[in-house]
Amino acid sequence: MNIISENTAFGGMQGVFSHESQVCGTEMTFAVFLPPQATERPCPVLWYLSGLTCTHANVMEKGEYRRMAAELGLIIVCPDTSPRGADVPDALTDWQIGKGAGFYVDATEEPWSRNYRMESYITEELPALIAKSFRVDMDRQGIFGHSMGGHGAMTLALKNPGRYKSCSAFAPIVSPSTSAWAQGAFTKYLGADQSVWRKHDACALVEDGARFPAFLIDQGKADNFLEDGLKPWLFEEAVKDTDIDLTLRMHERYDHSYYFISTFMDDHLRWHAERV
Repeated sequence: MNIISENTAFGGMQGVFSHESQVCGTEMTFAVFLPPQATERPCPVLWYLSGLTCTHANVMEKGEYRRMAAELGLIIVCPDTSPRGADVPDALTDWQIGKGAGFYVDATEEPWSRNYRMESYITEELPALIAKSFRVDMDRQGIFGHSMGGHGAMTLALKNPGRYKSCSAFAPIVSPSTSAWAQGAFTKYLGADQSVWRKHDACALVEDGARFPAFLIDQGKADNFLEDGLKPWLFEEAVKDTDIDLTLRMHERYDHSYYFISTFMDDHLRWHAERV
């Protein structure tokens, strides 16, 4: 693991690191915030998954999580959204496919399957590296994210309910199988058989029996992508006759930006702290 930067913040440490990923077949970069409590004892960890076109840096620079994470004693890990590198396949004319758009799935179709294995990276390789490198209580994990990252957080929680104690999302893509934002990427990464997509679709996973105790979702009503890409009401309908506790909050005037995310970041960190 290579240290790119380390900075003191709110008594803790904000670091950026890189490593050679065997899973993705390229160098991967990620950010970690260690609260001051991590110098004394293992702390719970929250995985923050970013949205389309983002890297680890977007939430690190604009998410405003450090003050509350330091207060609550939470480690925040911010992975990248896809593999990177000169030899990694990309779609230069489509921002919804390729670099910055890994969708947190393990691609099965060429040429994407050689590098785009973000589900295994997030759930297996990176956690092993974090556990080895930092004072982390791996029995106390939560996961959250924004947009494409909200999709990733919700699907990974539904598929790994024994691993994650909590899950929340900002403006998530809850039904990528029907979302204009995701259908092209799913076709490229997973093939044209839409029955395969169901394992990577929060609404379909619930319909097929997957369960997770509770979700917190915040969504701006002024989000330009609400109708075509996000559609949180579909998840509300999917969980209606289940024991899943959904808190869906719709906010007037808020859009899809980090102004929205930073406004409600403290609420999400408190939500996770109560559960991890």
